[in-house]
Amino acid sequence: MIISILTLFPELYKEFSKTSLIGRATQKGVMKLNVKNLFEYALPKTRIDSPVFGHNSGMLLRPEIIEKAIEEQEKIYKSSYKIFFSPQGKKLDQNLLKDLASKIHQKQHLMLLPARYEGMDSRVEEYYADLIISIGDYVLMGGDLPAMVLIEGLTRLLPEVVSNQESIANESFSGPFFDHPSYTLPVIWKGFKVPDIVRSGNHKEIFNWQRSKAIEKTIYNNFNWLRSHILNYEDIQEVKNKLPSHYIVLMHDHVLVESDRVGTSSVTSLDVHDIARSACTFGLKKYFIVTPLLDQQKIIRKLLNFWLEESGISYNITRHEAIKNVILISSLEEVITKIIEIEGKEPVLIATTAKSKEVENKAKAITYYDQDEVWSQHKPVLFVLGTARGLSSYIINSCDYLLEPIKGFSSYNHLSVRSAAAIIFDRWFGINPKNIQK
Repeated sequence: MIISILTLFPELYKEFSKTSLIGRATQKGVMKLNVKNLFEYALPKTRIDSPVFGHNSGMLLRPEIIEKAIEEQEKIYKSSYKIFFSPQGKKLDQNLLKDLASKIHQKQHLMLLPARYEGMDSRVEEYYADLIISIGDYVLMGGDLPAMVLIEGLTRLLPEVVSNQESIANESFSGPFFDHPSYTLPVIWKGFKVPDIVRSGNHKEIFNWQRSKAIEKTIYNNFNWLRSHILNYEDIQEVKNKLPSHYIVLMHDHVLVESDRVGTSSVTSLDVHDIARSACTFGLKKYFIVTPLLDQQKIIRKLLNFWLEESGISYNITRHEAIKNVILISSLEEVITKIIEIEGKEPVLIATTAKSKEVENKAKAITYYDQDEVWSQHKPVLFVLGTARGLSSYIINSCDYLLEPIKGFSSYNHLSVRSAAAIIFDRWFGINPKNIQK
């Protein structure tokens, strides 16, 4: 495989090309790094870059320089798969590396074009790029380090370079779970002891322990990777068993019935049914409905009893499965007490509102990417949703966290609470695969 690199700083690749697996691959002839200096393609006493048109500052690499370099290399090594680098590109991950390795194996000539300054004239990317890659949501001084990252990632996938392909298949980012913790001598270091199980010699128990720890590490360290790469039923069940317990409470008390008046709201059968089904779908343990009003409690108990009795079960068993997790209760304090009875721990409370920026509150604002902060406390989690015009400031200030409001690309912001609940659950821990098994 030929890798042509068109760069302004060829000296960066001198030691890189001799080191570790890269050096091994080049020595074996599995891979050839063909590093070309872009300055070679500029006429004497002419610049390789020009100022950006418009009001933007900075310099761009001139398109005709890139054109000459590409055409020369393709005359020598035939057509290539061309990759540019930009923060706006497709995010590099292990699945993309595997896909690229397959494509490049067919092409046998990969061309990398790491830019400098403000980048390249956009027309070059539009005309030549087979792929534009980003290695993360940050900005570097150029594309040479991303190019090296890509080369290292691809080289490790070549069977001629890494002989133990089983280790490649089982490492982090090759499946839904990270690699498990690993240990060596000494057995005790700074008071930390190697777990007895990994020195036991019982291969089955060691395997089960390693898998358990790998799942835990992935849940708490990179849940968004896990949820986007998990596909089979066995993995889903194991993750479910290790996730912290989650609950939801729908408040019909201490809610805003007018813009500035706190009171109670009526319970609707739609909210009971739909939120119960969403909670069951996403694996929440219980769905609490809070109302202190006795007449409301009487109405809801009648509805719940129907679905819990034989007539409701025979009529719709799946509705029964959802409704049996609903608990009617009189106050938020009673909900917390009930969860403590079940879990042995007080829950972390997460409030929700459609207008968090307008509310003076003590709860810490979090997003749907902050599961690790909440879950690291190893406590059950209680989502607190409001009805009418939302939760009162008293309830919000009683919570530990406040989720950012659900928003779309419009000014309309009036979701029903049952729609909001489903979206919250899905954003918080829904499965969202990036790749479909074919």
